[in-house]
This record gives sequence, C-alpha cells and structure tokens, in this order.
Amino acid sequence: MEKLKAQLAELLNRLDDAEEIHFRLQELISIYPFSEYEYIISHLLASGRLLLEEYYELRNEYFDRNLYLYLFEISAPRGFGEVWAQGHLKELVPNLQRPSKKTDPNYSGEYDFFLPPNIRIEAKASRAVDFDSNAPLYVKALASDSQRQFDMNFQQIKPACCDVFVWLAAWRDVIRHWVIPSQQPILLKGSAQRECRRRTVAS
Repeated sequence: MEKLKAQLAELLNRLDDAEEIHFRLQELISIYPFSEYEYIISHLLASGRLLLEEYYELRNEYFDRNLYLYLFEISAPRGFGEVWAQGHLKELVPNLQRPSKKTDPNYSGEYDFFLPPNIRIEAKASRAVDFDSNAPLYVKALASDSQRQFDMNFQQIKPACCDVFVWLAAWRDVIRHWVIPSQQPILLKGSAQRECRRRTVAS
C-alpha cells in the first residue's frame, strides 16, 4: 500500500490543481467502493496525467505485490488456520491424509495430517503484520521486503503431538514454508515437550 500511495502522490503533484485536490482529500468521506484512491485515479485519468495503459500497469503491479492480501481479511482464526492453511498444504502435497482412528487408533485430534507410513504432521500458520500498528489485519499486513518490525504469532506448539511441524508464513506478496522436526531443540521448552492435547488454532 505504501508504494501505491507514493506512486499516486507523485502523479498527483504534477497536476495544476494538486494543492486543491490535496485539500479536498483531507475532507473526503470514503464509503465503499468509493475511496481516496478512486478519487485520485479518476482525476489523474481525466487530466490525462495517467493514461489508461499506465493505469492497467499500475493496477497489475499492485495485484502482483498483494497476491495474498485476501488472507489478512480472514477474521476467524479457524478460517485462516484450519480452512485456508490446511487446504493450502493439502494442495501442495496431495498425498497427505486426514488422520482418523483408522490410521491411528490413538488419534484424538492432536495433529492435522498423516503421511504414510507413520509421519504425524502439525500445520502452523500465521500472517506478518506491522508490530507497531493496532489497525485491522488487512491494513497492517506487510510485504516480504518491508523494513518495519513485524509480528507473527504461532500458538500452542506441542512437539509431543507430532513428528513434523509445517510452518506457513504469509506476507502480502509471498507465502513461505518450513518443515521442522518436532524434536528440534528450539521447540523443546517447558511443559510443551510433555503435554499433548487438542490445540487452539493459531491466528
């Protein structure tokens, strides 16, 4: 969003009435789908400072930088952690199986996937957001090249519940994955290495 704002501000400052438009923007009331961006772009197109082909290029570049912004609009933790993250992982690795009593007689919901012959997998997902912002997730979502300090929260890490953690980290423009053995020393802290019960899904 920062780059788009900078691009539009640069174009806006080239207008003869730039000062007047800046003043109007301060008083502008936005109601979806009409916003300050629609207001600026319409003025730029009308003045000829932004050609239609340049608008398409600006639009496509924004889409490329925000491929995964929709993930930050998922408000329900289970909607992101279970529905999206587990579905995404299943798409990447179709051989993953949903665990059940048939695959594991002791299974009680403590891990997410089973990979034959005997690998228990727990998926953990989170989104990179501006650490210093209290804005909604989709507003404080960060790009992977952002220099801002970010917060990424993973909850209920219980190594005793699985053999492998798959970590999914979402930015506005990229999704990164890590596969970590559950017995990695950094994970073995406190009661987490002993306790194994159904976890709260990560936000």
